[in-house]
Amino acid sequence: MKVFTGKRIILGFIFILFAAALYAGYTKREYIQQLPIGCAFKAKTLCAAVFVSGRDPGVVEREDMGFNPLFKLFKANIDRNEKSVTCSLLGVGLFEKKAIHVDKLDTVLLSGVPEESLRGWRPVMPAPEPADFKATPWPTGDRMPDGPSSVNIDMAKLKSTADKLFIESDPKKKLYTRALLIVHDGRLIVERYGSGITKDTALLSWSMAKSVTNALIGILVRKDKISIREPAPVPEWQRADDSRHAITIDQLLRMSSGLEWFEAYAERPVSDVNIMLFLKPNMGAYAASKPLSVQPDTVWSYSSGTTNIICRIIRDVLGSREEYWAFPRRELFNKLGMRSAVWGTDATGSFIGSSYLYATARDYARFGLLFLNDGVWQGERILPEGWVTYTTTPAPAAPKGQYGAHFWLNRGKTSDPASRKYPQLPQDSFFAMGYQGQTIAIIPSHKLVIVRLGVTYDDNWGMEPFIKSVLAAIK
Repeated sequence: MKVFTGKRIILGFIFILFAAALYAGYTKREYIQQLPIGCAFKAKTLCAAVFVSGRDPGVVEREDMGFNPLFKLFKANIDRNEKSVTCSLLGVGLFEKKAIHVDKLDTVLLSGVPEESLRGWRPVMPAPEPADFKATPWPTGDRMPDGPSSVNIDMAKLKSTADKLFIESDPKKKLYTRALLIVHDGRLIVERYGSGITKDTALLSWSMAKSVTNALIGILVRKDKISIREPAPVPEWQRADDSRHAITIDQLLRMSSGLEWFEAYAERPVSDVNIMLFLKPNMGAYAASKPLSVQPDTVWSYSSGTTNIICRIIRDVLGSREEYWAFPRRELFNKLGMRSAVWGTDATGSFIGSSYLYATARDYARFGLLFLNDGVWQGERILPEGWVTYTTTPAPAAPKGQYGAHFWLNRGKTSDPASRKYPQLPQDSFFAMGYQGQTIAIIPSHKLVIVRLGVTYDDNWGMEPFIKSVLAAIK
């Protein structure tokens, strides 16, 4: 009877897939291709949530994977002894994917690479600083200043505005806000967390990591180790007759490389970005293999692949895996006091700078403060002079001035500033943004940094009206 029931489940599942394929207009083969991607997503998400964030796996399955009912068909086994998660269709080994946690890094999908080789990784990192972070004053440490803020702030209005982000008023549209921080004039004035989340919980950046990759490039520019205006040193493009030979790091940062790329997530799971993130062992090489579809600097096209090309360039410039792994902590995280920050890597050890950084909300706020303060931290210049201006200058190919160098902007068309993406927010606002509503909003004209982390399936957590209310409360 059990065998018969099992066969009925599998046959029913295949029928559902086939019907869904016809309804969505996909081929059956393309729909089936979602299964290994889904298994890999669940394995990696659970592995990081448990072994990096310390979260309840039941909550993670319910909230972080609730946007697609198919995830219920992927059964995961969490091995706490070896710090791994294995996931397959119905738990019977079909489309099986495995993620393992590597000490001092995030989790890594095997993606066809022998597990033994990854188990042999021994990252040597500088110790997180400051060592006595509880006694070190904010923003580098966690000791907050005494006394009230020196400016007139309507705290009751701020509290009411913040509360709304943690109230699930619409059962059909869950916000799942995990963290909210508001920093004004360098001072932390609002800090709220969702159920099960604390100031010490490291949370996923998604594409906010792209902006951190921008900072790593900026540091290398300051050290004269890289040029963003010369042809990018990508091995696959070095032949003079290769049409990609002249692509620069600047064009990669501005999402104007001209490389063929299809960026889509839940709405079209079989996309270049999902294939890269969940099936490819060498993500930079996969993205670099794409052909040129248009001439560089002529079309703006958002691409996570270009960021992972940049991450592989950084690795090649630094020369060794050990130096590469240590570089962000030594040159960026420790200087800012971002003690919690850890990068995810692909199966070759290259950072997934497009999507996978884990850090606390306070550490994301510290990163925002670095850019608010023109790349200077406590009197030390971290980013080269003029780098933030470069970063926040619209890409020539961005049609509405909505993107700079791995940061989102609010500039609007040069001829029509009112056309900006968020017309109710100041024009100088710029943002590190990630999937499902991860946000670091930086507003220099108001000395403001806002961090919001959560899992809002359609990305729209109400950022514009929320920030407008915050601005109204700070007089």
